[in-house]
Amino acid sequence: MRPTPRTSSPRRYLMCPPAHFTVTYSINPWMDPTKPVDLPLALAQWEDLRDRYRALGHTVELLTPDPALPDMVFAANGATVVDGRVLGARFAHPERADEAAAHLSWFRGNGWPDDAVRAPEHVNEGEGDFAVTASWILAGHGFRSSPLSHGEAQEFFGRPVITLELVDPRYYHLDTALCVLDDVRDEVMYYPGAFSPGSRAVLERLFPDALTATEEDAAALGLNAVSDGLHVLLPQAAVGLFEPLRRRGFEPLGMDLSELLKGGGSVKCCTQELRP
Repeated sequence: MRPTPRTSSPRRYLMCPPAHFTVTYSINPWMDPTKPVDLPLALAQWEDLRDRYRALGHTVELLTPDPALPDMVFAANGATVVDGRVLGARFAHPERADEAAAHLSWFRGNGWPDDAVRAPEHVNEGEGDFAVTASWILAGHGFRSSPLSHGEAQEFFGRPVITLELVDPRYYHLDTALCVLDDVRDEVMYYPGAFSPGSRAVLERLFPDALTATEEDAAALGLNAVSDGLHVLLPQAAVGLFEPLRRRGFEPLGMDLSELLKGGGSVKCCTQELRP
């Protein structure tokens, strides 16, 4: 395969430092309250990700962490931003519910007009379950976000929304099972085993040339990655994805977020994209 010429485009991200990150409850299969978190290491790993974005020419905005909300580091879950419009989150679990208001407050205090910011009616967990390509918004359900949120997103953003059912509890959010590699060319990578048979058929039809991950790389949360169109930042343990990405013209950059993996998240979970 001859690599496709790739270019990166400047992105704007919203992140939240893991100043209060800990695992004191379990709302996904990755979380084990009996395993202590090394907080200084978690912060150092997060700072490495933030600094890598900035070194690549991207802008990183910061959300102030709340000591009562240890999962705020997973900023991708707080909202979805498309065409400068913000659909807030409504969390499935009470432990994270107050994060939604913190995100909406940030947007309203940082230049977004009121008519461009919406508090949702139905449960959705932001970019955890919404992935944006050039042609569609891919929307996951099965464990967190309600299928009703998919219609709400379509009406709000005016873009076609494709519903995808997740069936493996390890991949409780869409962003643990699928990554948008090129949001101009509609290129993705995903793990087929995370999806229902019908949803796999839809993905095969929409993305016949997609990169599909092995179970081993998916279990390393290798799909919880962020691409700027050229550079793909992904967990360094997903070693089987690096060469396939290079063959397609991407530059994979391995990141160590092992402490944050104790909460069930990695690169993408920590990164909300602010699309203009």
